[in-house]
Amino acid sequence: MKYAIFGAATLALATSVNAQSWDMPTPYGDSTFHTQNISQFADDVRAATDGALDITLHSAGSLFPHAEIKGAVRNRSVPMGEFFLSRLSNEDLAYGVDSQPFVATSYEQAQALWDAQKPVITELLAEQGLMPLFSVPWPAQGLYTNGEIATVADLNGLRFRAYNAALEEFATLAGAAPVQIEAFDIPQAFATGQVAAMITSPSTGVNSTAWDFVTHYSPINAWVPKNIVVVNQRMFDGLDGDVQTAVLEAAAAAETRGWEMSATEAETMTAALAENGIIVYEPSAELVAGLQEIGATMLGSWNANASDSAKAVMNAYNN
Repeated sequence: MKYAIFGAATLALATSVNAQSWDMPTPYGDSTFHTQNISQFADDVRAATDGALDITLHSAGSLFPHAEIKGAVRNRSVPMGEFFLSRLSNEDLAYGVDSQPFVATSYEQAQALWDAQKPVITELLAEQGLMPLFSVPWPAQGLYTNGEIATVADLNGLRFRAYNAALEEFATLAGAAPVQIEAFDIPQAFATGQVAAMITSPSTGVNSTAWDFVTHYSPINAWVPKNIVVVNQRMFDGLDGDVQTAVLEAAAAAETRGWEMSATEAETMTAALAENGIIVYEPSAELVAGLQEIGATMLGSWNANASDSAKAVMNAYNN
């Protein structure tokens, strides 16, 4: 009996000695469904490995600001992290296909686009020593303003919140003035007059209590952008084989769960905007036509500047 007890104690000690603690930064707050999904991912890894890998989530940019997360994973300051995929469009336009207006506007289209995008993104990230674990979309992006927007001309002159290069271009083509603002700074930006309008998901609208600073929301379904979770390949390779398997299985579950959470979120958060006093209205035919015209102009510019990798994504998606 004492040998069995000694053996169990030795195994527990070995697990404790070999256990690794990983820090994981994300730019989004604890109430965001992306963060909640990642928290479940961390719990799943911890349970599947009996604590051999313990992932501590650092939300709301508390460990690294959004713009620095990818670099921190690449230089092994942290083993893994989450960021908004199209932020990397300045590296290669393949990263930002999902933020091109009206290319993919539904979850079905977004899934088909990710199927085309994933192998290319995986190859591009591998060149930097990174490996994607999973990607989860935001709900389709809608338009937040004070007052109803009937045509694109109504956006002229408005200071417009942007979160990537594509949205900066979009705002400029609409005659608005783009201003880079992170999600957690949205309420302050509106309160101080830095911005007066934005295109973002109903999730971000609710999380930032948009009813405190805008009156109208229109589900224009402009695009379905994604977040991505990446791991440093060298640090992943340093894990025991069974721990690697546990991470990959938890990641696959997180991607499936995250897409389901996003679809549910789109419905519940749009309803929450209305319940809190925001007027939710369908976009006019004139507004849709004007927005689609901007999208066509942007796609032409995208095609003129796209790398072979980016064009491969679009070709696979369209075919």
